[in-house]
Amino acid sequence: MARGAADSYTARWRKSMHRARTALRKSGVDYFRGDGSDWIALVGLLLTVPAIACGTILVPVWCAPAALVLPIVAGGLLLRPASLLGLYAAAAGALIVEALMLGPYMEGPARVTPGTVLVVAACGFFGLLIAQFRARVGVPWRRGGTMLFDLRERIRVQSALPRLPKGWHREMALRPAGGQSFSGDFVVAARTNGGRTLEVVLTDVSGKGMDAGSRALLLSGAFGGLLGSLPPHGFLPAANGYLLRQDWDEGFATSIHLVLDLDSGDYELLSAGHLPALQLHSGTGRWEEKSAEGPLLGVYDGAQFDPVKGTLCPGDVLMLFTDGLVEANDREIAEGMDRLTGEADRYVATGFEGAAWHLIEAVAKDVNDDRALLLVRREP
Repeated sequence: MARGAADSYTARWRKSMHRARTALRKSGVDYFRGDGSDWIALVGLLLTVPAIACGTILVPVWCAPAALVLPIVAGGLLLRPASLLGLYAAAAGALIVEALMLGPYMEGPARVTPGTVLVVAACGFFGLLIAQFRARVGVPWRRGGTMLFDLRERIRVQSALPRLPKGWHREMALRPAGGQSFSGDFVVAARTNGGRTLEVVLTDVSGKGMDAGSRALLLSGAFGGLLGSLPPHGFLPAANGYLLRQDWDEGFATSIHLVLDLDSGDYELLSAGHLPALQLHSGTGRWEEKSAEGPLLGVYDGAQFDPVKGTLCPGDVLMLFTDGLVEANDREIAEGMDRLTGEADRYVATGFEGAAWHLIEAVAKDVNDDRALLLVRREP
C-alpha cells in the first residue's frame, strides 16, 4: 500500500514537472516570436538589479551605481510599459539601498550622486518612450528588424523583371533617396498573352524615401495584381480608381505603362502624368521622345489615357525613368534628359550591359530623390 502511494506520488510529480517544462518552453518560444508574455525577461532583469546593487556595495570602484542603467535599457527593448514600471521601482529601491550603504557622496568616490540619479532616470524615461512606441505599433523589437527586411525583399522581388526570349535584353536599377532601403519608385512587370507580350509599369509615388516607401509597397502589390488581369488599356484607369479610393493626403502618383510585343517589337506606351520615354534608333543614332497623354493617378475619376505607339527594330533601345534622374533645382528637365542621353550614348557600342546602374551613377549619384531606370533593348 505504501509502495503504491509512493509510485502514485512519483507519477504525479513527473507529470507536474512535464507540464512545467512544456509551459516554460512554450512561453519561451512565444516570447521570442513576439506573441507571448514578457514575464521571463522581467524576472531575469529583476534578478540583475539586486546583483548589480550587491556588486556596487562590495566593489563600488569596479561596479559603479550607474550600472543600473543596463537592465533599464534592456527593459526598454524587451518589456511592456506596465512591466517596465515594476523594473523601475526595483531600480529605484536599489539606488536607495546603495546610497544608504555607501554613505553620503561627499565622503568619497564611487557613491550615489545626484548625477547618477539623473542618468538612471533619463535612461528610464527614454526606455519608457521606446516601450510605449513598441506597444502602439504592436511589433516587438525582436521582430521589427526582420519585418522591415522582409518588406524590403518583397519590394525587390516585385520589381524583378521577367526573363525575355533570345534577342532581347532588359535591366533595371533602383536607387532610393538618401541611401535608404525603401523607395517611392517601383516597377511591376509580367509576361502576358501567353508570354508573347511584356508589360512593365514604372511608378513614382509622391514623396520620397521612407515617407513614400509604405505607399509604394501597398501600390506595388495592388498594381502587380492588376497587371495582366486586365486588358492593357484598362490598367491605368483601374489604378487611378484604386488610388482615389485610398483617399490619401498625398495620394497622387505618376506612372508609365509599356506593352511590348516580343515577336514583332511593336509597343504601346500609356502615361499617367509621367515623363516621356526615350527611344534610341540604331539606324540614325538619335534619341526620340515618346510622350503619351494622361493625367496623374489619384487626381480625379474618369481620367482618359491615350497611348503612343512605336516599334523597336533590331539594335533599338527604349529607356523609361523617373524624374530623380533628370530633375534638379539648377537645371530644367530638358537639360537633364540631354545629359542622360549623352551618357547613354557611351554604352551603345557595348550593348547596354550594366548600363542602368552606371547611368544612375553618372547623372544622379548624389541626388536626394528616388531614382529608377529601365532599359529594354532589342539585340541587333
